[in-house]
Amino acid sequence: MLHLNTSTIYYWYHGAVNMRCSFDALCGMVSQHGQANILQGGVYIFVNKKRNQIKLLTWEGDGLAIYYKRLEKGVYELPSISANSGSATIDAVHLQLILQGIILKSVRKQKRFILSK
Repeated sequence: MLHLNTSTIYYWYHGAVNMRCSFDALCGMVSQHGQANILQGGVYIFVNKKRNQIKLLTWEGDGLAIYYKRLEKGVYELPSISANSGSATIDAVHLQLILQGIILKSVRKQKRFILSK
């Protein structure tokens, strides 16, 4: 079962992905774009060209899991990613907002204490 938490790194793949791709093809995209080894954790996020389908690929300790969602109406908002980059990291809160269809530009966040590492 997928749980979105702050200790997980979420990698957003830049570019459109054919949603017929499954485990091997998505893992190939992850390794091709210089990401960390998928077996070391993290969630890798892929969106199709129409932006109405999303796949999340993750390692669950004993195997890979794909979570797939297709919108019947509307599109997913894409986070701002540099054109040179193959992917970007986002946090669990932003991913949850995207999955729920909330426009990220309209969200205002209050100041909070952040422990520096």
